[in-house]
Amino acid sequence: MNFAAADIATLIPRLFDLGLSLLTALLILVVGWWGSALLGKWVRRIAGRSSRIDPTIIPIFHSTVVWSIRIFTVVAVLARFGVQTASIIAVLGAAGLAVGLALQGTLQNIAAGIMLLLLRPVRAGEFVSLSSGSNGTVEEVGMFLTRLVQPDGIHITLPNSTVWNATITNFSRNPTRRFDLPVGIRYGDDLEQAIAVLTKLVQEHPLALKDPAPEVRVFEYLDNVVTVNVRSWVESSRYWEYRWDLLRQARLLLDQNGFQPPVPLRVVSAPGGAADKDNAKDSAKDGDPRLP
Repeated sequence: MNFAAADIATLIPRLFDLGLSLLTALLILVVGWWGSALLGKWVRRIAGRSSRIDPTIIPIFHSTVVWSIRIFTVVAVLARFGVQTASIIAVLGAAGLAVGLALQGTLQNIAAGIMLLLLRPVRAGEFVSLSSGSNGTVEEVGMFLTRLVQPDGIHITLPNSTVWNATITNFSRNPTRRFDLPVGIRYGDDLEQAIAVLTKLVQEHPLALKDPAPEVRVFEYLDNVVTVNVRSWVESSRYWEYRWDLLRQARLLLDQNGFQPPVPLRVVSAPGGAADKDNAKDSAKDGDPRLP
C-alpha cells in the first residue's frame, strides 16, 4: 500500500507536466493556425491595395506566408514534447523526397507556376488564348492551377504546366490594338466617294486613335466587288465596343449615300440566245473544226 501511494505521488507531477505540455502545445497550435490565417488575410489586403504589386502573385504569396507560419507552428508543437529540431528537419527532408518522387506532375505544376510568375506571360485581368484551345480572362495564377474566365462567364481551371507549355496569345498586354474592316464596293459605284465616306467616318469616330492615323485603302479586286480596307487603331479595353459600332455605322452610312450592298452576280444565257450566237461567230472566225 505504501509502494502504491509512493508511485502515485511520483506520477502526479509527471501527469501534471504532461498535461501542461499538451495544453501549451494545443494553445500554440491554435494561435499559430489562427495567426497564419489572420496574417494571410492581412497580406492579401495590403498587397491588393498596392499599385506596385502585380495581382497575379498575390494568391501564391498568400499561400506561402500562411503555410510557412503553419509549418513553424507544427515544429514548435513537436519541440514541446522534446523532439529534436535536427530530427524534424531530417523527417521533413525524407518526407519531401518521397512526396517529390510520388508527385512529379504536381511539382512540375509548381515549377511552371513559378516560371509564370517570374516571366509573366500572363497577368490577372488579361485576356489570353492558348494553343491548347482554351481562352479567357486570367483570374488567378496559383501554386498548382491557373483559372480563366471565358467571355460567357464559364470558369476554366488548367494545370500550370499546360499553360506554360502552350503558345500564349495575349490580347491585353499592349494598350492599343489594330482593327481592319474589309468593305465591299460594287463595280460601277463611285469608288472615290466610298473611300471619302469611310475615311470621314473613321476619322470622326470618338474611339479611333489619331496616332497612328486611320487609313482607307483599296485592298483587292474580287469577282463582284472591290474590297476597301478600313484600318484604324483603338484602345485594347474598348476594342469590341469600337468594332461593333464601326460595323454598324459603315453599312448605314454607305446605304445613306446610295451604295448598294455587294451581292454575287452571275450572267446566265439560254441555249440559242444572243450570247451563243456571238460565241459561234467567234469560234468560226478562229476556225473551230467542230463547226460545219
